[in-house]
Amino acid sequence: MDVAGRAPRLRAPFADAGIDALLVTRLPNVRYLTGFSGSAATLLVTPDTMVVVTDGRYRTQMGEQLAAAGVDATVEVGATLADQHAALARAARALDRLGLEAHGITWAEQRTLAQVLSSTLVATEQLVESQRLVKDDGEVARIRAACAIGDDALAELLPTLGDGPTEADFGVALEHAMRRRGAAAMSFDPIVASGPNAAMPHHRPSERRIGHGELVVLDFGCVVDGYCSDITRTVSVGDPGADARRLWDLVAASQAAGRDAVAPGVACAAVDRASRDVIDAAGLGDAFVHGTGHGVGLEIHEAPRVARTASGTLDVHTVVTVEPGVYLPGVGGVRIEDTVVVTEDGAVPLTEAPKSLVVAPN
Repeated sequence: MDVAGRAPRLRAPFADAGIDALLVTRLPNVRYLTGFSGSAATLLVTPDTMVVVTDGRYRTQMGEQLAAAGVDATVEVGATLADQHAALARAARALDRLGLEAHGITWAEQRTLAQVLSSTLVATEQLVESQRLVKDDGEVARIRAACAIGDDALAELLPTLGDGPTEADFGVALEHAMRRRGAAAMSFDPIVASGPNAAMPHHRPSERRIGHGELVVLDFGCVVDGYCSDITRTVSVGDPGADARRLWDLVAASQAAGRDAVAPGVACAAVDRASRDVIDAAGLGDAFVHGTGHGVGLEIHEAPRVARTASGTLDVHTVVTVEPGVYLPGVGGVRIEDTVVVTEDGAVPLTEAPKSLVVAPN
């Protein structure tokens, strides 16, 4: 990844945003611009320089990761928050208008910075995030690697559903299988929702045992070198019956329609509409209670949104999910999801696990 080339591109919109420099406080954005993966850092991007402020825990790590990324930045280490603020004040003393990330700073933090900095503070919107929308080849490769780990873990574990594990035990097994394959972390806590629990889109795995002939929603992902994956499959141990098969077929058709709609220049809302129209036509539109997808990268949920109210369009090398679902309280539900990368002539799935409803019982 050309991490060092990102800050120069970030500076281009400074004039239009009415700022002389940007104070980057969101850690995913700090990582994007510097390669630093720790939990404490603030980055000042000026027209000519970068200054990154951290604490003593990260003195060595900061230097190593910036050097590995080829990033030229001054590193300031402060033992206390007051020391770090003083370092920022020194670095920003010649700046008239300093941008703050409106979505990455609290009111209390803004008030503190207003007291310690002499610059006029200006709220900015999504300056780094808008650059992160389009992934480079290295970013796509990392997301693809994370997706492959999830695919492999699922293939290993699906046959064990027939043994009747609890939702919680199967979630732990998924996490362990992904870590054994090299995942650094989970993108989010795995969702394992069986039987009536499948009607809750973000059900937390419970001690309920997974039974034969019921729908099971499996939604999970992992992190490779900072980049996330996301996949959902809905399965059943043995035949779940005609009603469940029709519901699964409907969501599969909706997901295919959404995936087929993904292409450069297509409005995100149009992708949502392609998926939603299939479910609406079946009379179950009210049971599709969330958007069709979201961007994936350094964060599991990032721009662009793929929803009926979304305003953006897709570009080549944007990575998004397509994940329609239908949820029937007290009965169950189905969700099917792929992570895809937009190409010049459409989209390519990064998640490749087969889509099949029935898992053979042991």
